[in-house]
Amino acid sequence: MWRGIFIPVLLAVSAGADARPRQINPIPFAHEPCSVLDGRPCTPSYCSPLEPGPCIPEIDYPYGQNLQLTIQSVPLEADRAQYRKPDHDLDTIGDLFAELRSCWSPPSDNARAGMQMSVRFSFNKAGGLIGPPRLTYVTAGVPAETRTTYLNAINASLKACLPLKFTAGLGGALAGRPIAIRYVDNRELGK
Repeated sequence: MWRGIFIPVLLAVSAGADARPRQINPIPFAHEPCSVLDGRPCTPSYCSPLEPGPCIPEIDYPYGQNLQLTIQSVPLEADRAQYRKPDHDLDTIGDLFAELRSCWSPPSDNARAGMQMSVRFSFNKAGGLIGPPRLTYVTAGVPAETRTTYLNAINASLKACLPLKFTAGLGGALAGRPIAIRYVDNRELGK
């Protein structure tokens, strides 16, 4: 008998609840997991009451598992702030990327407009390189001496920056993780 009364009452209460889809909190990285009882925006999480431990929200961070960076020889006006060298120890991935961008100086001789080259390497905890950068991509049809010129410029730019001054937290988090950098020479050469 109680079951016959309880189920319709439960259905009526749930039907009267707000049927709007939940909104994600517009504040980046706000750690407010959704609750059955709250009506405000929240961060969706994927967990079960049957799982042990706390429920951790699934958040789309701006940086994925791959640390990838594009460095242009002439940055766009809107991106100039990302090319300024930080005046403090590197504490975030954004600081690291700004430091690496500020170090780049493209070659002046044997340069080619539109040249692209990608390298991959890792840092140690102290901010030094673990081995030399490994070439992963070069614009097709480029002569060998142009490739060598750009690779030497990349190596010289990285050596000029090293060792990077990581905070203990960032140094520990980055140590051994591969970083891929795509260098794009977007200068207008020969004009």
